[in-house]
Amino acid sequence: MIFSRKNSDSQTVVGLIASALRRDISFGDLAPDKRLKIEELRSKYGGSNHSMREALTLLSTEGLVEANAQRGFRVSSATEDDLKDIIRLRSEIARLGLDWSMDMGDVEWESHVIACQYRLARAIDEIKLSNKDGALAWDEADRGFHLALVSGCESPRLIASHNQLYDQARRFRLAAVTEERIDFDKETDLHSALIEAIAKRDKACALAQLKALIDIHV
Repeated sequence: MIFSRKNSDSQTVVGLIASALRRDISFGDLAPDKRLKIEELRSKYGGSNHSMREALTLLSTEGLVEANAQRGFRVSSATEDDLKDIIRLRSEIARLGLDWSMDMGDVEWESHVIACQYRLARAIDEIKLSNKDGALAWDEADRGFHLALVSGCESPRLIASHNQLYDQARRFRLAAVTEERIDFDKETDLHSALIEAIAKRDKACALAQLKALIDIHV
């Protein structure tokens, strides 16, 4: 059991359980469409019935879990059609966020994007050596970079939608990493081209590079 029952109803425990479930869903240990039974989950992850339900409800808001009043909870599907829908919508929202950020973002925003790109480059170097062992660190660095791109848009709702779609695509990204289907050299070239376009305030080029980047690994 990962967590004891002590203080199991606290938001901290709910967050820890959600994080563990999120990881296992992302890596496919909890398979798409799998029914999630509270007692079975508690035997592995700990917590009370209440905290487990809270964690599953949290993941349902992220699109990783589906809740049904009659049938309870299950892992959301992960089909090719799901992926195509996520890519299409995320590409539109991410490019809109970058568009607005390039209009409104100042030097501080630009510096933040560059710093996040540097951290991502380091994570890519690590994952080339460790593959799955470095997958989560890479995914977090990649998430930080893409969040930085839209962070200057001055729209909390757009940023929230962007993050939700990023999280929904996580299973597909991590599967692509573990199956060695991501061309990290190509990805690095796109990062460099995107940063250069942002520095030059070449919006058309930047948006094109971002679309290409999302298309290769969502």
